[in-house]
Amino acid sequence: MGLFFYKQKTTTESESDKGSSHTPIRRCAKGMRRKPRLSASACEHKGVAGSQPGSSNDNNNMGFQSESYLQTVWRRFRHHRLGTVSLVILAIITAAAVLAPVIAPYDPTAIVGGFSKPPSWKFWLGTDQIGRDMLSRLLYATRISLLVGVMATLISTVIGVILGLIAGYFGGIADMIIMRFTDMVMSFPYILLVLVAAAIFEPGLWNIILILGFVDWPGVARLVRSNVLNLRETNFIKGNIVAGMPLRHILFSEILPNTAAPILVYATSVLALSILDEAALSFLGQGVQPPTPSLGNMLNGAQSLTVLTSQPWLWIPPGLMIIVIVMSINFIGDALRDALDPNGGM
Repeated sequence: MGLFFYKQKTTTESESDKGSSHTPIRRCAKGMRRKPRLSASACEHKGVAGSQPGSSNDNNNMGFQSESYLQTVWRRFRHHRLGTVSLVILAIITAAAVLAPVIAPYDPTAIVGGFSKPPSWKFWLGTDQIGRDMLSRLLYATRISLLVGVMATLISTVIGVILGLIAGYFGGIADMIIMRFTDMVMSFPYILLVLVAAAIFEPGLWNIILILGFVDWPGVARLVRSNVLNLRETNFIKGNIVAGMPLRHILFSEILPNTAAPILVYATSVLALSILDEAALSFLGQGVQPPTPSLGNMLNGAQSLTVLTSQPWLWIPPGLMIIVIVMSINFIGDALRDALDPNGGM
């Protein structure tokens, strides 16, 4: 009896142990080794680090998705090394030109030293043929040349955008008249047209700005027209027309912002070309007139062989300034083209 009770007890305990040894353990993932039991919340949050709600990858994705258009353009622009360096250089040159009255050591038109003196501690870039400080004149000349370039580009861009919008959107007679006039202007040799216009009008700062502004617009007009022809056939423009939106809203709030990128890129080339044109006209005596300094009329004295060979401080600084400004603007334009490309990467 006692022996039977002992065997029954032993059998019951062994069965309970056997049953407990086969009790399933909760696992968080298939194929993992047996681990201590985890709570349901721990199993839900345990997994790949990139898939956790608060992981850094999710934060990066959220930051990328919330990036604005201007931030995207700036991020792409910064990947263009030459464009970024050129932007810094152009910003420094522009700041020095704007602050010329403050940082220039002398009056650019005053005779402060000997004739054609070489660079020294008193005159860092020497003096010109009549004793004016070359550094002061270079700062003021850069200011004038940048002013001519910016104002001429602004005028030509405004004219080209308005004519391009009218020709592309309305078409028909308006398009034919504007485009035939544009073709006629572009058929003339560019430099010849500028020289004839400069010869007809009295040479001067604002006359050169107006001449260059009214000569450089055909390229902008053709560019805007071609973009408007494509945009006016899109569904969102047709939807605005059907909805009865005013014409100025369609042109300046719907079409123009969608063609601003190519206009901006093209404007950089117009800016560089305007600065070169001003320098050429002033060099030939048809642009900015002395004693007002400009990069072009500072090079006027380099026509002499004696100046070219024995007085390089009279022509190397303004020549280098023109090269640096134009190359910086061109590199910035290349960087803008890549940054504003909707199909661009990065």
